[in-house]
Amino acid sequence: MRLETPAAQCGPFAHDLVSIPRTMGLVMLALAPATLFGLWQFGWPAIWLFLATLAGALLAEILSLWLAGKPIRPDLSDGTALLTGWLLAMTLPPWAPWWIGVVGALLAIVVAKQVFGGVGQNLFNPAMVARVALLIAFPLEMTSFVAPTPLFSAEAPGLVESLAITFGGQGFDAFSGATVLGQVRTELGQGETLATILPDLYTPLSGAVGTVAGSLGETSALLLLLGGLFLLYKRVITWHIPVALLGTIAVLATLMHLIDPEHYAGPLYHLVSGATLLGAFFIATDPVTSPVSARGQLLFGAGCGLLIYVIRTWAGYPEGVAFAVLLMNACAPLIDHYVKPRIYGRDRRGRPLEYANDAETPR
Repeated sequence: MRLETPAAQCGPFAHDLVSIPRTMGLVMLALAPATLFGLWQFGWPAIWLFLATLAGALLAEILSLWLAGKPIRPDLSDGTALLTGWLLAMTLPPWAPWWIGVVGALLAIVVAKQVFGGVGQNLFNPAMVARVALLIAFPLEMTSFVAPTPLFSAEAPGLVESLAITFGGQGFDAFSGATVLGQVRTELGQGETLATILPDLYTPLSGAVGTVAGSLGETSALLLLLGGLFLLYKRVITWHIPVALLGTIAVLATLMHLIDPEHYAGPLYHLVSGATLLGAFFIATDPVTSPVSARGQLLFGAGCGLLIYVIRTWAGYPEGVAFAVLLMNACAPLIDHYVKPRIYGRDRRGRPLEYANDAETPR
């Protein structure tokens, strides 16, 4: 006998517009202004490297899905591989050879994502795994930066010359430069003080606007901030990780600057230099590799901020965003184990709530 269920007795269902392709599209839209500015800032070699990295990520995704016997079109069209390649390209020296982007894309997609099972299964942020692996394996290529040479300017290489730089291995010593973080670390190690280093090297305005040497994600802090605020407005991310990360860096930098201003830069320097804002809004907030609860996200963000400052200040690398994010990715399951969201109708320890009267109003 067939049983009919009245519509009035069916459970309610809420339909939401949130989907993986929509989320990936919004993140890429938020990244677009800073990316376009960076590509204009560093010219054709940066454009070729960016395209090569995206192509490498998509090809690696297709190859992985084909080898695993999974349908290619649905997984390829969700935008996760494209965003992974995009974020990786944002962390590379803009005039690096094409194979750096392709090798990094293979590491990110195959090793850090598909080996774990694909979308939603990876423990570590794929783009940061590739970034760290490339930095360790190819330190020369990953630390060779150029001063800004805007597209179509007199100093910028032309189309043919840029192809030789990206795909032909042609050197670019005439354009070479160091990142602000790297040069400050080097000169501090030589006994200089910030009072003699920073005036000729850096101003908060140059860091905010992006007229400094570095990767695409280390320029235009202002555009990255606007992109992050857009993600908050669209509720793609929450405020907990970015605020905790940036706040921790600001507090530590302020304290150390007050103790010794000649050797420890103030908070604004750390907030607008390097990949701080890219990490705070676009990398550390990855929902797959970060905690699920609000309190857990605050702990996660604070841990990232602490590690970024410690690595920048006392460790062997001038930039610590990738290392910090990966270390906290490893801690995310532990944070989720001990810091859990409260279940509706139960207290923080999981015990049922007691009710005050027959109306079943929680006390």
